[in-house]
Amino acid sequence: MSTPITGPITGPITGPITGPITTVDYHTAGEPFRIVTGGVPEIVGSDVLARRSTAMAELDDVRRLLCHEPRGHADMYGCFLVPPDDPGARFGALFWHKDGFSTACGHGTIALGVYAVQEGLVEAAPDGVTEVVVDVPSGRVKARVRTSGGRVESVTFVNVPSYVVARGVPVAGTTVDVAYGGAIYASLPASAVGLSVEPHHLDALIGHARRIKAELAAHPAARHPDDERLSGVYGVIFHDELPDDGGGGDGDGGVRRQRNVTVFADGEVDRSPCGSGTAARMALLHDEGKTGELIHLSIVGSVFTARVAEETDRGVVVEIDGMAYRTGRHAFELDPADPFRTGFTLR
Repeated sequence: MSTPITGPITGPITGPITGPITTVDYHTAGEPFRIVTGGVPEIVGSDVLARRSTAMAELDDVRRLLCHEPRGHADMYGCFLVPPDDPGARFGALFWHKDGFSTACGHGTIALGVYAVQEGLVEAAPDGVTEVVVDVPSGRVKARVRTSGGRVESVTFVNVPSYVVARGVPVAGTTVDVAYGGAIYASLPASAVGLSVEPHHLDALIGHARRIKAELAAHPAARHPDDERLSGVYGVIFHDELPDDGGGGDGDGGVRRQRNVTVFADGEVDRSPCGSGTAARMALLHDEGKTGELIHLSIVGSVFTARVAEETDRGVVVEIDGMAYRTGRHAFELDPADPFRTGFTLR
């Protein structure tokens, strides 16, 4: 748990913060996404996953500077852009939040698709679909960006294969299902802890999520089968069932509606329906024979629409429709005399 700050931070700066750091900021379904466009050194590595390890070791102060107050907040999110693993992708992305670096980010991939088209990083027809391929620590993902009249209208995020890891895992006085959607998520109905996905229950949901995540830390379900660098329960998803559309929402190809809140990292709250978390939810639903679309609402009422596009031997490929909007451009600086250095969080 983060410790509230009661005075200046006097520790040394270990990262290379020597000048302005420029960003372009977006939000996807209400969730912030800060894209670093300049002011950081090259992040070396043989591939994006290896570059993540470099960034964790060498650029953590930069992450804190951009995430923490007073330049950010306890629920900030963003990425460093890096070269792709090979010419098959447009670029790579290293995702970060207030507590560290994540392995996947669906809402961020949606924002990156909009960014690539709006900034002219890819050729995009005024009317049509442009595919932006991005290498992320969990693998290669796609953002299919739809434009009309030269304006971006929507994005479809195509994720890495998602799959069920474990069912009915007892933890913290309840049970959870565990699934992978580029990161590992524990999932349970909010009613299982006597709550619902509503803002006035958020503090209690955060508390439950922290306990669940802590108790699962050493559980076999928290281990990635192929790469230990992808291990660890990243988030806890609480969901409510909502009335369906009258088309068979209990399965058999109908539309299912759920509201969720994903609590990730150390008590950080996703304002969007969570892209990689939605993929993990779809893997669970598909495993239960519920094969229709999922209309996934967030705690603030924003919406992703998800479907299983393909079944593979590694899991189901989930497509998720959403949209991102640019909110600003920034140049962040660190005054050497600033007693708060790279900032602080109060949660």
